[in-house]
Amino acid sequence: MQKLINRRQFLRLAALFPMLLYAKPGSFTSINQTSTSGKFPNILFIVLDTLSARHMSVYGYPRDTTPNIARFAERATVYHSHYAGGNFTTPGTASLFTGTYPWSHRAFHMHGVVVEPYRRKNFFSLTAQETYGVTYSHNLLAESLLNQFKGDLGLYLKTRDLALVDTEYSDLVFPEDYNASFWSEALILRGTGSRPSSLFLSLLYQILSKNEISRISRQYTQRFPLGLSQINDVYYVLEDAVDWLISNLGSLPNPYMAYFHLLPPHEPYFPRREFINYFRDDYKPMAKPTHFSTSTDQVNAVNEQRRLYDAHIAYADSEFGRLIDTLQKEGTLNNTMVILTSDHGELFERGIRGHVTPTLYEPLINIPLIISRPGQTSREDIYDVTSCVDILPTVLHLFGKEIPNWCEGKILPGFNVNNTTTSRNIYAVEAKRNAVHAPLTKGTIALIQKPYKLIHYLNSNKAQVKYELYNLENDPEEVEDLSISNPSVASDLFHQLEIKLTDINQPYLKK
Repeated sequence: MQKLINRRQFLRLAALFPMLLYAKPGSFTSINQTSTSGKFPNILFIVLDTLSARHMSVYGYPRDTTPNIARFAERATVYHSHYAGGNFTTPGTASLFTGTYPWSHRAFHMHGVVVEPYRRKNFFSLTAQETYGVTYSHNLLAESLLNQFKGDLGLYLKTRDLALVDTEYSDLVFPEDYNASFWSEALILRGTGSRPSSLFLSLLYQILSKNEISRISRQYTQRFPLGLSQINDVYYVLEDAVDWLISNLGSLPNPYMAYFHLLPPHEPYFPRREFINYFRDDYKPMAKPTHFSTSTDQVNAVNEQRRLYDAHIAYADSEFGRLIDTLQKEGTLNNTMVILTSDHGELFERGIRGHVTPTLYEPLINIPLIISRPGQTSREDIYDVTSCVDILPTVLHLFGKEIPNWCEGKILPGFNVNNTTTSRNIYAVEAKRNAVHAPLTKGTIALIQKPYKLIHYLNSNKAQVKYELYNLENDPEEVEDLSISNPSVASDLFHQLEIKLTDINQPYLKK
């Protein structure tokens, strides 16, 4: 892959040269050699960003979006009722890392980070003596979190290391203040419609970056005629990350814990050429009632975006298949546990597209979890309700470590014969507008207690519902709200949620 360090990028950096006077010295990649042994298996996390289980054929979706993942599942443990901690990257990945819900780690804002007490409460830090930690993320929201944990990692790859066009530079000047530098750069240079910016610097930035992006887009136009995948002006192709894994996993110290957070099928939905016209069929999703957050998108427009999203999943699935086939051929899977999951899903219904929404419907929070143990040759299906907060205690269990009392997850069924998750409560939280160091009073919380799911809108007004209730066994599409017809169940679950909120809000109440 060609590195794009040229005169144009130098000029962009020049705008930041005065800040060098105040910069702290630091390394752009943290390398910390860790003592490891052959006692434990390697663990490889593949997180496909924005991958909804409700759009995967391996889970019953009518379009054949995931044939390669389905092949992988035939020698893995498949979790059918697995949930994200939130409906976008920051809370979802923070809950995955820490084994706690957003109301504990408090990373529930865009580009948020976990609060200080949780900076060492993650599976990288807690297994740093046993594993060689390796991380990479296409997504700068996940990058913010990984940056907090880099001191306990063996190899911390930055987003730019596998990017085609990298527009971040302030973090090179302020390596110890990643979050502040990123948002400062966005404020001064990027000049989007939602933030103010420096008139001169943002104009210069846009001119230079546009030229660079145009050049690289022309280079890839045959393979990606719709455009290149990007987020926050970081452009990439999925193949480069898969190639890195294929080329480098075999040379990492064992046992390693490698976490790779890859953006497809996150929008924009720009699959490789051969997938663009996938699913031009007569499939029509079930019509559902509108929601108070419904946008003005027309149904046909939403359905076309759904089709492209499904095609993008098929593209990501093909690259995942290439990775797994290569690892199997090379014998890597004989001593490596592969964990395939996501941070959250995506919504194409009720006039809503995407995941930046106050809703917590199943396509947004029901995510895949498929785990292949070293040498596993047969499929196991688990239907107990599980959560991303269960990953940390399961990892600790694999390494013979005690589960800390602050952890809100449980060991996944299938890894502990004495553990059951059948009757537990699972939560998902959306709280982008809530202050970090304040009681949780703004946002949405979902409580899943099989077979029921309660969705509570914390700051609802008279024009909005206070909560919705669904029976996921009888109504998996969440069409029939039972909050009126079954008030006893709704009231009981709401009371349980009120008790939980009272408990988690107590430390943030003014004394």
